[in-house]
Amino acid sequence: MSELVSQAVTALNAKMDGDGLEGGPAKFVISDEGAIMIDEAGARAGDEEAEVTLTAGAETFQSILEGDLDPTAAFMQGKLSIDGDMGLAMKLAAVLG
Repeated sequence: MSELVSQAVTALNAKMDGDGLEGGPAKFVISDEGAIMIDEAGARAGDEEAEVTLTAGAETFQSILEGDLDPTAAFMQGKLSIDGDMGLAMKLAAVLG
């Protein structure tokens, strides 16, 4: 697992404050770094089947996680791709934003 994925798991769990994500699992793939699974239990490193998969480069993911880039804006700009349940992607965007 990359250092970025490890830091992201910690940051996501802090943002969710123990609440997790209802309706998951969701997966966030960080190009050339790894993947993060997000579900009712929270975030963890992993690459399993998911209801929705969001894919972005490391720089884009970092900007979203830090609040510098809105996930919807990243999607509209082509920096973030979404495959699967768009409703769940919107829930995940709320967690990330």
